[in-house]
Amino acid sequence: MTTTTPSPARAGRREWTALAVLMLPLLLVSMDVSVLFFAIPAINADLAPTGTEQLWMFDIYAFVLAGLLMTMGSLGDRIGRRRLLLFGAAAFGAASLVAAYADSAPTLIAARAVLGIGGATLMPSTMALVRTMFADPGQRAQAVGVWSAVMTGGVALGSVMSGLLVEFFWWGSVFLVNLPAMALLLVLGPVLLPESKDPSPGRFDLLSVPLSLAAVLPLIHGVKEFASHGWEPEQGAFLGAGLLFGALFVWRQRRAASPMIPRGLFRSRGFGPAVALNAVSALGMMGSSLFTTQYLQSVLGMSALEAALWSLAPSLPIAAAAPAAAAAVQRGVPRVHVVTAGFAVAAAGYALLAAPGTDSLVLILVAAGVLACGIVLVMSQMTDLALGAAPVDKAGAASSVLETGAEFGGALGMAVLGSVGTAVYRDAMPASAPGTARETLGGALATAAELPGRAGESLAEAARAAFTDSMHVAGLTGAALLTVAAVAAALTLRGIRPAADCGDRD
Repeated sequence: MTTTTPSPARAGRREWTALAVLMLPLLLVSMDVSVLFFAIPAINADLAPTGTEQLWMFDIYAFVLAGLLMTMGSLGDRIGRRRLLLFGAAAFGAASLVAAYADSAPTLIAARAVLGIGGATLMPSTMALVRTMFADPGQRAQAVGVWSAVMTGGVALGSVMSGLLVEFFWWGSVFLVNLPAMALLLVLGPVLLPESKDPSPGRFDLLSVPLSLAAVLPLIHGVKEFASHGWEPEQGAFLGAGLLFGALFVWRQRRAASPMIPRGLFRSRGFGPAVALNAVSALGMMGSSLFTTQYLQSVLGMSALEAALWSLAPSLPIAAAAPAAAAAVQRGVPRVHVVTAGFAVAAAGYALLAAPGTDSLVLILVAAGVLACGIVLVMSQMTDLALGAAPVDKAGAASSVLETGAEFGGALGMAVLGSVGTAVYRDAMPASAPGTARETLGGALATAAELPGRAGESLAEAARAAFTDSMHVAGLTGAALLTVAAVAAALTLRGIRPAADCGDRD
């Protein structure tokens, strides 16, 4: 006699409709990372923030989001992912309304912080609900592909949307666009979305919450500051504090009766490699945008809005890349081959950025498009692998770990490739150039504008040439890193299959 395991139930129209509803808040959460890019001049004119306040307007959202992802993922597993999602949607909508009509910089900063809290509830909840609604591996892979494409495209769309809205309305409109989507989610969510949670989660470990925040926030802040200003003792202190609290957080997770991050997740062969490789793909994505956005504006001379509109072009193939990867795996192509190929394609995109003739709009956009397609191939497959390796009961915690790793990877990409580019730029600039001109391309162009005649033109030309050289070297570095990642994927993913349950609920 033989025993057959019944196939998982396939999702129907209700689940796919629910997925479409889930993508609206996910799109807005990812857009809010970059939504202030073109709104900030109007905000400055209206609210007159100090330099420090302006910095916090940008950073507070991403910091709070990254710091609370693990907490909210674990909380969703305990109280219910749908309940947490709806709570986050209400908070996100309310904070958007406050931000739109903020009459002072501190009010806007506080509203952006609450937006980060709402975003931290929405992101892991949407991914965990995808895991719950799509039990069939093939359908789940398709749904995860959609999730990855929306998440990646939203970051690019946010800056463009802010530019268009500020062009025709006032700066508060960049926040008001959140309200209809959140209202729709609050109305349709209870009808379409299933409730799911861990039936026996244990007590919520309150001590893990401050430990996770104390680990994540200093690390990300230190890495970002290193990317902007180079190595300084202050950055070292932040990184050291983050690593110390990170070690304490791991110690707590290993000993707590009900840890925030279930220990069984990392006992699965697929989960750890998925988190690591997904972080590397985020490194590749954010590291490239650091150069391409500056190149379009400061080297090719585009306006900010024009550069943002052109930067949408590379994101168009993303919509097809993730579904194509899922289809290939369903047709029998081993996942390891798809992921290895994705890293190879992304490395080729970086290699195009390093090509000596990369001095035209077309080549830059082609390079960025090739890179984005490769990265999304990897991200969609690693997300699916991580969710498949986690039991449904722990889907929220698994999602939050994956997304926190991506936040670290993105910050690290800006730090590593940014520092390489800065070193090459400084070395390529004439020794006689003013100090501010030797630091950044923006500083050089500002200095050149103050110099008379040919002196200013020569400095600007030298700075643009130095920046192009720095982009080429950063491209070679990125290509080398992603080639190594391709080899690592080929070695670590061989023979790994997604599991319906990681086997340990601990």
